[in-house]
This record gives sequence, structure tokens and C-alpha cells, in this order.
Amino acid sequence: MPPYRRKTRRRTADHPNHERWLVSYADFITLMFAFFTTLYAISTVDAKKLSAMVESTQEAFEPKAAGTTGGRILSGTKPAPKLSMGAGPGGEVGLADLQKQITERLAKQIAERRVEIEKDRRGLVISIREAGAFAVGSADLSGDAQSLLHDLGSVLSGIGNQVRVEGHTDDIPIHTARFASNWELSTTRATTVIAFLLEHAGVQPDHVAAAGYAEYHPRIANSSDANRTRNRRVDLIILNPAAEAAAAQAPTH
Repeated sequence: MPPYRRKTRRRTADHPNHERWLVSYADFITLMFAFFTTLYAISTVDAKKLSAMVESTQEAFEPKAAGTTGGRILSGTKPAPKLSMGAGPGGEVGLADLQKQITERLAKQIAERRVEIEKDRRGLVISIREAGAFAVGSADLSGDAQSLLHDLGSVLSGIGNQVRVEGHTDDIPIHTARFASNWELSTTRATTVIAFLLEHAGVQPDHVAAAGYAEYHPRIANSSDANRTRNRRVDLIILNPAAEAAAAQAPTH
């Protein structure tokens, strides 16, 4: 009797799956969704949060005061702050910090009423009175004025903001061998101040501009000798971001 042979069933071939492409397609759709979600997140980033993140990153990588890093001698002098576009409407926060620093630096001159500091719509205004800075009818800086500008320039050279230097006079006409009118006197005083800042204080030339207004932009009415004394001045205006933008858009010809 022949040995018993077990019958085996022939395994039928698996049917091809025509829907496997759906897996790859689903992965592709998922990746595209993630991609566009990322783009949307970037396009709607919160400017304040981004600014805070940038400032935090800068603080993390800036060197600390002397003695806090291994083996390196670092200056502990705090640099003059640069006004930031994100400091607030019109840059008030940055201007307040800068005003405090300059007020401390020029405390003696302010106490002697030779300098006035205030904020207006243009920015931070440092007014240097004629008395003690220039002789009457002259555009030559006195020794005290040079010392004052040297101290002020050490702050201005550390910021990136535009500074406009304006010369102003009172309403009394002038006609000398050097100056035919108050226009020439006010403009020359402004350019004299700029020349000193560039040569002796390290201020960058592309950060300053000069203007002369003669008697036509008085602080107060020229109704008395005391008022005229206040109007004879040179103003250094540290422009806020809005004023800088307006100056940048002004026609140059």
C-alpha cells in the first residue's frame, strides 16, 4: 500500500492592493498642512514678543561687567542707550532713559541755567544758551562750551539716532563784517557745534545735520531782554523714530 501523502493546498497569490498610494498621499497632505501652518505663524508674529525675544538674546550674549567672565577684563561702563523703534509710541521710553543720562552728565551746566533739556514732538531737545557758549554776535565756541560739548558728545557718539543741530537768535538785527544777518549767525553757530562734535567727540557725520532759523523759531516771545536771552541758543535735537522717518522722507533737492 503506497504511503499516505498529505495533500497541500496551493496558496493563491495575494491580490494586489490598489489603494496603497493613499498612505503616501496622506503623509504628503500632513506635511503640507504643517508647512502652511508654520508660514501662517511666521506671518502673524507678535512684534512686541519678537522685540522682547531679540532684546533677551542680545542681553544673553553681551559681555557682563568686569570680573564676571573668566580671564577677560571688561569695561563696566554702561553704553549710551540707542533709541528703539519698539520703545513705545514715539520712542518715549528710550528718550526718558537718554534724558536721565544726559541730565546726570550735564548736572552742573543745568544748575547754572546754561543748558535746558526737554522733550517735544521731535524728540529730546538739549538747548545750549548763548550766554557762556558764544560771545554776543560771535560763532566762536568758548572754553566752557567746548567742555560741555565734549561731555555731551561722549553720549551722542554712542547712539545711532539722528541729531539735528539748530541755531537760533533773538529778533534784534545784526550786521557785522562777518555776519550780514541773523541767518548767517544762526547757521554758522550750528555748523560750528557740529564741527566740534565731529572732530573732538567722535560723533559720526552721517548722524548729524545743521540748520539756522535766525529769530523765526523763538522759545518765547521776544518781549523783554530776559526773553531774548533765552531765545539766543543752539538746540541739539535727538530725533525720535517718527521724526527720523519724516526727515528721511523729506526731499533732498
